[in-house]
Amino acid sequence: MDVITSAYASPLGGITLAADEQGLAGLWFDGQQHFGELGSARRRFEPRVGAHNAIARHTLDAARVWLDAYFAGENPGNVPPLHLQGTPYQQRIWRLLLEIEPGSTTTYGALAQAYERRFGTRTSPRAVGSAVGRNPVSIIVPCHRVLGASGNLTGYAGGVERKRALLALEHALA
Repeated sequence: MDVITSAYASPLGGITLAADEQGLAGLWFDGQQHFGELGSARRRFEPRVGAHNAIARHTLDAARVWLDAYFAGENPGNVPPLHLQGTPYQQRIWRLLLEIEPGSTTTYGALAQAYERRFGTRTSPRAVGSAVGRNPVSIIVPCHRVLGASGNLTGYAGGVERKRALLALEHALA
């Protein structure tokens, strides 16, 4: 399946978007940790910059519109179609991330508890943190809304300063 990419100039630095005919597969700050990975270092996208896939182009356009509204401080509405690629565990964690409302935060421990309630299987905050850290669609799948147990801004593949800026934009910081 062809993955096409597009650059996006955000107020927090360059972003690379990647989409295929199933949806948005990647959104990474340029140079961030795990850049280009789809849930694993062994699974990376193969960009086809000149590809003419109308569905993927439409998805990239929808992602750009969503990001424009988000960075303008507006409600960006529904997320564009997503094609989240990762292990089944990662995909379940990423779906839980999508339930965190803008302007609110949670912790890795609280996500582990939500996972156990939803799926009937215990998991640790550390395992949740690993899956959150491999989220290939940053910002739209809001991994920046997850904090450490004491409410501190731990880990963010795009950098803690960007995490702080995203939370400030959402008025989620006290």
